[in-house]
Amino acid sequence: MGRKSVAVLDVRSSEISVMVGERGVNNTFVFKAIQTEEYDGYDESSFLDEAGLASAVVNAVTAVERICGERIRELFVGVPGAFTRVVPKEQLVGFPKLRTIGQKEVDALFASGQKAPKGFRFIRATSMIYVTADDRRVIDPIGLTSTSLSGVLSYFYCSDYFAKTMEHIFADMQIELRYLPTQLAMATYLIPSETRDEYALFLDVGFMSTSLCVLLGNGILAQRTYFVGKGQIAYHLMQRFSISYGTALSMLSRANLFSKSSGAKTEVTEGDVTHEIDMDAFVDTVKEGLDGICEKIGAFLEECSGKELEAKPLYVTGEGLADIRGALEHISKRISRVCEQLAPDLPYYNKPAMSSRIALLDLAYEDHLKQGLFYKLAKKFGG
Repeated sequence: MGRKSVAVLDVRSSEISVMVGERGVNNTFVFKAIQTEEYDGYDESSFLDEAGLASAVVNAVTAVERICGERIRELFVGVPGAFTRVVPKEQLVGFPKLRTIGQKEVDALFASGQKAPKGFRFIRATSMIYVTADDRRVIDPIGLTSTSLSGVLSYFYCSDYFAKTMEHIFADMQIELRYLPTQLAMATYLIPSETRDEYALFLDVGFMSTSLCVLLGNGILAQRTYFVGKGQIAYHLMQRFSISYGTALSMLSRANLFSKSSGAKTEVTEGDVTHEIDMDAFVDTVKEGLDGICEKIGAFLEECSGKELEAKPLYVTGEGLADIRGALEHISKRISRVCEQLAPDLPYYNKPAMSSRIALLDLAYEDHLKQGLFYKLAKKFGG
């Protein structure tokens, strides 16, 4: 890839996407290639079909390289919430005497807590808040003088299983892999920093999994992933109305929970069989599926209860709810909390289903710049 381009692999619960892009004007992106492939997804600890995943990834990478006309040498891989562990830690480094804090001191603070839990490997650390010896709480400590520096930091770890699976897929492709926590990328890209500095709640509803986060500053205080999503709602529709899974998904994508059908029925034909579906029952079944998501949200909020979160809205994104009219309003009513849908602020890509792809591309581009000589020199000389 060219020096200005980055390549990203986004692993969602029903499809993977490989994309290559570079920064455009006004913080936008110019996409050179995007290829999406479906696969069978994953459960709490593993992919359901590793061979199918490998085939999807290889096909996507091959297609993108063909479109771009060059090889991918470095690939940023988004790690889904199901394969990520987030550990908030309070770390402290002391200095022999008063000194001006620079990047070296900040790096030492982060390095003091990187040890990974068993079965995981360290991939990233971010800050929520820094505190100097005189109890100054700051977002950026560089340039301040102090005899110590402490911080509430978020450490992100990728499961060994996920990393080894990816390394096996790319073993013969001569591509260097770098891992990014997908939920962190999405939350920090979509939610403004001034909002995150006062705590924020983030919900990513996918096809087969849903992740919830509590954010503070540039870090995550708590993160949980549950295996509920659009796919499970479609499964309930399939069972209740004896229709195919594909038909259930198609109908779900056109669902309108605001409609009052008053006993109206619709006919659905599959091959030689025609099904008559009561639309009131259909809407009730969709709402029951959404209630399953609400139960997980409620459990998470109870686990993370505190006055800091009492009046906070829930920021929602992902492909799971975006095309179900009334879904967000139903969840808001059930959990008694304002829900706000987020999507990338980019022409043609301003859809919740694109959030993870654009967010990962944004974070990958930031990391790509930090690897450059100019960035290293600027940091060394205080630029």
